[in-house]
Amino acid sequence: MNWNQLFEKLKEINTKDRVYRDEPMKKHTNFRLGGPAKLLVIPETEERLIETITTLREARAPMLLIGNGTNLLIRDGGFSGVVVKMNHQGMKTVTVEGTKMIVEAGALLSTVSKRAQQAGLSGLEFAGGIPGSLGGAVYMNAGAYGGEMKDVVTSVRILNQSGEVATFAREELSFGYRTSRFHQMGDIVLSVTMELIEMDPSEILMTMKELDFKRTSKQPLDKPSAGSTFKRPEGDYAGRLIDAAGLRGLRYRGARVSPKHCGFVILDGDGCAKDVEVLIGMIQKTVFDQFGVFLEREVIILGDEKGDGDA
Repeated sequence: MNWNQLFEKLKEINTKDRVYRDEPMKKHTNFRLGGPAKLLVIPETEERLIETITTLREARAPMLLIGNGTNLLIRDGGFSGVVVKMNHQGMKTVTVEGTKMIVEAGALLSTVSKRAQQAGLSGLEFAGGIPGSLGGAVYMNAGAYGGEMKDVVTSVRILNQSGEVATFAREELSFGYRTSRFHQMGDIVLSVTMELIEMDPSEILMTMKELDFKRTSKQPLDKPSAGSTFKRPEGDYAGRLIDAAGLRGLRYRGARVSPKHCGFVILDGDGCAKDVEVLIGMIQKTVFDQFGVFLEREVIILGDEKGDGDA
């Protein structure tokens, strides 16, 4: 199957306005950077997602599955394959059954947190300001302010490499700090079941407002970024080490260490993905040289090296 045939096939599976050719990935990531994907598709339902994935696997097309693009940097050369995007434009159904929530993977985590609050269910307050999709949050075991997805997830429905739908209990998901079994297995999250705790909605809302104030007062939310750039090193904080290394405000072309929070690399002015990647490398080298600590990236960097942004 050639690319034209694949494009037409994907339009048969999905509505035409959800399949794009040569789509700039800067439109689909929080960094607002990245070259074009050869094809991009946003499935509206679980059935269409499964049919899309099956078609791409049969065609042996290079494929990249993304959520809301909040923890992702796509290189300036783009992606020479098909990007499948699962976000709030599809697969966002939320079902509440007592203290249980069953949510499709495309739903925004912030929306799910708000829905839980309205239902008088506590446990997702930490997630109110996390901008990613639920599927991406489970993939990364996203967390903030002492809470993580592993604290509330009870099971996950997935599409495996053989095209079969299966369900895994929390104990089978290998949750760790910003990781899960999905990093190794290649399974695709379809929906997530969470168990929460009954609480007065007003108390939950108060906690969410307190956490939101902490977030907005300390993080550079006015600039494009992928959130925390680095994972927390054992016994320390990436932002503290970066600041102690004298890197606060360090700039490489359009990329900069945030003066507001050193744990964030931001896009500050005109720049490209290469600028961000180079600056991340500079930070890692400097911190390692000074403190002997290697800062592991939390932001995921994917795509082709070549492109207009190459220096």
